[in-house]
Amino acid sequence: MGIFSSIMGKIFGHKPAAAPAAPAPQVMPPPGQPPAAVAVAPAPPPQVVDVAVVLDDLAAKAGQKLDWRHSIVDLMKLVGMESSLAERKELADELGYTGDKSDSASMNIWLHKQVIRKLSENGGKVPAELAD
Repeated sequence: MGIFSSIMGKIFGHKPAAAPAAPAPQVMPPPGQPPAAVAVAPAPPPQVVDVAVVLDDLAAKAGQKLDWRHSIVDLMKLVGMESSLAERKELADELGYTGDKSDSASMNIWLHKQVIRKLSENGGKVPAELAD
């Protein structure tokens, strides 16, 4: 599993306290009808994950100020991942960065934009001010 997949899994798998999960619908057969003859309701469409709600919830519990909206380092820390330069260079390779990786400031800005974009492309709802 790649670094981006790990970031996405941690964000998409987090359930903020403010959003309780809906119980699964129960399908019961009518009296006298065998269970196999009952039609199963189609699965609901996948839920869109509100990235800001998840990350703001994690930030509120972090115990330190992490600016995930502007910093790839803080975003990675917030989801419990290693944010070292080596990890960020690996993420840059994974996402196709072609710039100079020794210019970590430029690379970090690019990484943050790409991670936000990829989260959006994979079903995440991202704040308009962060979307390109």
